[in-house]
Amino acid sequence: MDIKFIGPARLSADGGVEFPATVNMENIICYFSYECLEDLDPEDLIGDALVHFTKHQLKLLSIAENKLLQGHAHSGRIEIYSNDLN
Repeated sequence: MDIKFIGPARLSADGGVEFPATVNMENIICYFSYECLEDLDPEDLIGDALVHFTKHQLKLLSIAENKLLQGHAHSGRIEIYSNDLN
């Protein structure tokens, strides 16, 4: 499976973050909920989801990659929530 995270990160309408990627040359949106970003580092949340995402981007994209490898993408989208942090 050829996974490439191409970015850039952008704010979604609900306050989460979307990060474009390709999987085997097909476009995928990796969506990270605001709650996921909050729960990742609750002591450091500064209110700007994009800044918080950027600070923890490697860890978050690693979680997205694992979900992609497990086949959890549907309709060109994968969603990462707080329960995926464990």
